Amino acid sequence: MTVLEYFNSIHDEVTAWRRSLHTMPELLYDLPKTSGFVAEKLREFGVDEITENIAQSGIVAVIKGTHDGTKRVGLRADMDALPIAEQTNLAYASRHEGLMHACGHDGHTAMLLGAARYLCENRDFAGSVVLIFQPAEETGAGGKAMIDEGLFKKWPVDAIYGLHNQPGVEIGHFICRKGPMLASSDEFDITIHGKGGHAAAPQTAIDPLMVASSILSAAQAIVARNLSPFDSAALSVTRLEAGDSYNTIPPVATMSGTIRTLNEKARAMMKERLKQVVEHSAALHGATAELNIKTGYPVLDNTPANAAFIADVARSIVPESQVNGDCTPILASEDFAFMLQEVPGAYMLMGNGETASLHNAAYDFNDAAIPYGSSFLVTAALNTLNEA
Repeated sequence: MTVLEYFNSIHDEVTAWRRSLHTMPELLYDLPKTSGFVAEKLREFGVDEITENIAQSGIVAVIKGTHDGTKRVGLRADMDALPIAEQTNLAYASRHEGLMHACGHDGHTAMLLGAARYLCENRDFAGSVVLIFQPAEETGAGGKAMIDEGLFKKWPVDAIYGLHNQPGVEIGHFICRKGPMLASSDEFDITIHGKGGHAAAPQTAIDPLMVASSILSAAQAIVARNLSPFDSAALSVTRLEAGDSYNTIPPVATMSGTIRTLNEKARAMMKERLKQVVEHSAALHGATAELNIKTGYPVLDNTPANAAFIADVARSIVPESQVNGDCTPILASEDFAFMLQEVPGAYMLMGNGETASLHNAAYDFNDAAIPYGSSFLVTAALNTLNEA
């Protein structure tokens, strides 16, 4: 029986785990039900070691092969959900009001649990597999928190691999690339201080909305006129707030947004240019403005050899035509990037079919993808250890 055939044979069971996880979404580091479910399954399968409560709710488990070997490979899944009210009307929809698994982390967790079961039942390998169940991928930097608590010091690995579903890509298809694959993500807040006044006498006021308009317009030129057309980046203003009446020019306006880049040079340049835009736009109108940039996730940079390796892993599971090993970079971000700064490895995206997009209230992980994802994780681990 091939690995894919094995996971097809237990598909209904892993699907039930996934749907159970879907009913109980939890946020960031506060994952008592999710991590409890994971730990219970891992003990049931018979992992050799299990450590809970890393970065509050993270779990690390170790499965040892029956042959001597010192090589260790890491497999990671994220567990947290999002503060979105689900609109799917599914029988297994979220039972936690205002929360849902809108990014498929329930599927990622279930697929790694499936991989754990297979590896516990089939230990004909040398070395160890380290399973990492991570909290707080969604904005909480849970991966970094686990690293800061000694993840790779306590459980050193020679390589690490992660997997994420991708709506719009066919089931059974895989995409990855060498080098930068997902973007850095930084957030910014701008506070503009003008002078309030009557809307009928704008000459007596300093309008912060005029400043905001200037900033919004000039900020778009940062990408268009400072980066090569061959570089990918985005600067988006996603919130603008000011005033509360029809006939009053407000004294203050606030703006927020995000900066996404695929290299550190562009990242630094865009931050500096935005600072200049904010300061000069405010000065032009006689206002003042404050910019606060919150540094977020780094660029997800796949180790070239490991990216080539996982493309070959995918090709061993599905036909070559279903694997794109040189996909276009994506400006979404992922805190698996922190792990790749510590350990060689790579990140794979796999098809979720024509479903609603990620972070959408109508999204649901496609259970048809489970056998492919679990097969990928198992094969990546075994092929890494068998190389030794």
